[in-house]
Amino acid sequence: MSAEEPLFRVVRGVPTAEELAALVGAIIIRSRPATAPVPATTSAWARSGRPGTSRGWRASSLPR
Repeated sequence: MSAEEPLFRVVRGVPTAEELAALVGAIIIRSRPATAPVPATTSAWARSGRPGTSRGWRASSLPR
């Protein structure tokens, strides 16, 4: 493919400028690499109520 050839072409119909812009935007978004979701961090308050921790909800009322 040379630099003069378009990357894609409309084969049927006559799209408006807005429709072409939407198509190009969709193609650009789909061609980006997917990013890994950022793991959500939980607060110490939320972790304190989970079973298996050494300092659970029972220890929350103890003096520090």
